[in-house]
Amino acid sequence: RLLALDDTPERIALAFALGVFLAFSPLVGLHTVLGLAIAFLFRLNRVALLIGLFVNNPWTLVPIYVAGGYIGGLILGYPAQTAVPDFGWSELWKTQFWVELGRQWRLLIPVALGSFILSVFFAILSYPLALYLLTFSAFRMRVERRLVVSRGRFVAALALLLLLPFATTVSALVALALVAAV
Repeated sequence: RLLALDDTPERIALAFALGVFLAFSPLVGLHTVLGLAIAFLFRLNRVALLIGLFVNNPWTLVPIYVAGGYIGGLILGYPAQTAVPDFGWSELWKTQFWVELGRQWRLLIPVALGSFILSVFFAILSYPLALYLLTFSAFRMRVERRLVVSRGRFVAALALLLLLPFATTVSALVALALVAAV
């Protein structure tokens, strides 16, 4: 589907890498809005950007930010006496949870730094990988099309070789039968 779009593999890979960058960024909740705004602003492939963006999904959200917090904590250190508020999933919709989380902003600094580092790392890694996959797929599709055409020509030539003598023999026999009947 991505290859069918009128865009170069380089721009599709760039859109995908930008989506991956935003997926790992610390801007929780703004990923999709920012991704679509950037895609429209720079006329990038929206499908490729969204595919890269959805690397961050409900199943990967926690591991991404835990890894970001760990990396940021290794670089900056962890603030003393920080305690994440105890909460259940239903608490996410309550104002008190966000107020308590805001009070722990020092804990969010290592997470933001680590997430930014992961964003840059995985975006840089994803661009050449996506570009390779796109160009390899396009090359493979062109080769397969040529093989299909070549196979079609081969089958037609083989059929002609096999059927031509038969057709010639049949027409010769019909002509002989007509001549013998006269």
